Amino acid sequence: MKVGSTKKKVIVREYELETGKIQVYENYMVSIFDEGATLTLERAYQIIGIAEIHFRDKNFGFISLRRHSFAIDPTIYNYLKQLDNLKAFAIVSVKEIDMHNFKIEKLFYKKPMKFFIEFDNALKWVKRRVNS
Repeated sequence: MKVGSTKKKVIVREYELETGKIQVYENYMVSIFDEGATLTLERAYQIIGIAEIHFRDKNFGFISLRRHSFAIDPTIYNYLKQLDNLKAFAIVSVKEIDMHNFKIEKLFYKKPMKFFIEFDNALKWVKRRVNS
């Protein structure tokens, strides 16, 4: 028997974008981008717009669930760091290349950002940062 929280995670809204999927929860978002997608600044503005709709007046976190390989324009982080209410940015992957890419991405994003192998650990960290 698994002991822990019985509180179910409820998706508030799910968006299908041309690069993948964005799931919005009560105080965080999860991105799952498609294999081979390219996340450009223009496409990042869609995600920022979603964040502004759902989290205009409250703190939130972002979890990038990297199941697939995709390209990201690192200058996007210059715009993300301007979101004052974005309190945590987590990347979840088991791929070694994503661990290396994380080190580069972190150079562009000076706010709290962490790499995780397990989604549940990322979620706990994000919720802790958002609530503090």
